[in-house]
Amino acid sequence: MRWTLKPKPDPETVSLLSLQLGVDKPIASLLVQRGIDTFEAAKKFFRPSLDDLHDPYLMKDMEVAVNRIQQAIASEENIMVYGDYDVDGTTSVALMSSYLKTLTPNIANYIPDRYGEGYGISYEGIDFAADNDISLIIALDCGIKASDKVAYAAEKGIDFIICDHHRPGAEIPKAVAVLDPKREDCEYPYKELCGCGVGFKLIQALALERGASIDVLLPYLDLVATAIGADIVPITGENRILAFHGLRVINIAPRIGFKSILDQVKKKKISISDVVFILAPRINAAGRMKHGLHAVNLLTEEDEATALEFAAEIEKFNADRKDADKTITVEALAQIEELKEQERYTTVVYDENWHKGVIGIVASRLTETYYRPTLVFTKSGEKLAASARSVKGFDVYNALEACQDHIEQFGGHKYAAGLTLDHAEYDNFKRKFEEVVSDSIEKHLLTPEISIDAELKLSDITPKFYRILKQFAPFGPGNMSPVFMSRELIDTGYGKCVGAEDAHLKCTVTQLPAGPTFDMIGFNLGDKVELIKERKKFKAVYSLDENEWNGNVSLQLKLKDISE
Repeated sequence: MRWTLKPKPDPETVSLLSLQLGVDKPIASLLVQRGIDTFEAAKKFFRPSLDDLHDPYLMKDMEVAVNRIQQAIASEENIMVYGDYDVDGTTSVALMSSYLKTLTPNIANYIPDRYGEGYGISYEGIDFAADNDISLIIALDCGIKASDKVAYAAEKGIDFIICDHHRPGAEIPKAVAVLDPKREDCEYPYKELCGCGVGFKLIQALALERGASIDVLLPYLDLVATAIGADIVPITGENRILAFHGLRVINIAPRIGFKSILDQVKKKKISISDVVFILAPRINAAGRMKHGLHAVNLLTEEDEATALEFAAEIEKFNADRKDADKTITVEALAQIEELKEQERYTTVVYDENWHKGVIGIVASRLTETYYRPTLVFTKSGEKLAASARSVKGFDVYNALEACQDHIEQFGGHKYAAGLTLDHAEYDNFKRKFEEVVSDSIEKHLLTPEISIDAELKLSDITPKFYRILKQFAPFGPGNMSPVFMSRELIDTGYGKCVGAEDAHLKCTVTQLPAGPTFDMIGFNLGDKVELIKERKKFKAVYSLDENEWNGNVSLQLKLKDISE
């Protein structure tokens, strides 16, 4: 692990903010690091307000999109809501279709089959629309590179509105409207919306057109918050406002579909972390193991008994998904060793029998063992399909762009992407990808980094400090849960390994020469127990957490790493 201590912010700015807010300097310092350096900015940070959402009409093509939808409703046209099969896509379809159904009954949902149709807009989906007298398709979380498909639809008399957040290619599809804040000609002030977020901006514009206040859209924010968490977009600016209020909806008045999932896992208070690790995998499991429409059906269901049946079905899909990703990860790791590829700059593995629905998860798992850009391929029809994952600081999308002579199609983000290629190009691609990454990656990026916000004395950690820290949530990229470092720590004598195979490290620490004591838990750090024995001094990197035991709640340090 590389420990990187963030630069200390300007001390005068910290002192002034500390005075203005009536908080201790460590808190003020954390705020300034996050770009919050005035009383007004702090107020907006701690009290995210829906009033601070941007005007949706600032987005390129928004007015055209709203007018086309209004026209379709007035003419009683059939509208298809089309979305990708992952969490961002299925929540987008649930959001758009359930809102439009309050305006017109003529709505059909469509999610492409991961195996039969693949990612994005498909010819099969357009043919289905044509066969069912559908004249408008609203595509969500996909479509920004679908110029050929949009042209095909136009030949059949079908209009497209695209709501996407992925990077556009050289050509923007000739749809009626293309809503994507990443368009170079779009001046929308916030560029980091997820697909469901772009969909929300469209229903916000439709609501404004009808004279409705933002409050009528509150029930849809649980879907937006879930997509924000699952798609790992920055939780800054507009995303933070949407996630904050969406989490409140999930905790106070969740839709029946969410409630039926949460009842199964017996979770009461939901954080963005629970969205990522509890809700998102289950919603994703439908598209991975069966079909994404199962997830849309659950998220739009209004009958409690039916929702419980759907949730039980999705729980089964999720259990199958876990079994598949565990098995494939073991096989992929064995393949790396068999091919003696442990020392490469990249991981590229392939097996035609691997389940296409879990290769993205497997790619993430492999980066935990070999920390480097990773692609996991499997057979998909006549082609090979892959999921790509990257390491912090390296743009895998750009690397794939440099390999496009060997790729049929690809799309995605800096840290995650998907692609397809011909079987005959696999070895050429693998060679080229290794060459591109080895030439362009800065070597220190191949060692996992722990980014430390600040050095703390244990005496700084008070109940008030933690109470304010909790209000920094929701956490995520751009606003990560603060990480601290403390030196001159010693174990008070009870440190030990715990858990299966003594995998975890547990101790109670104090700071020399004298300070308060705190319990400390380090998951998968059992092999570092020697560093704390015999009252040796050590330094630790950790986040703060609450530990509940027998009804007692106490602050604990959640270890990330320790060293001498």
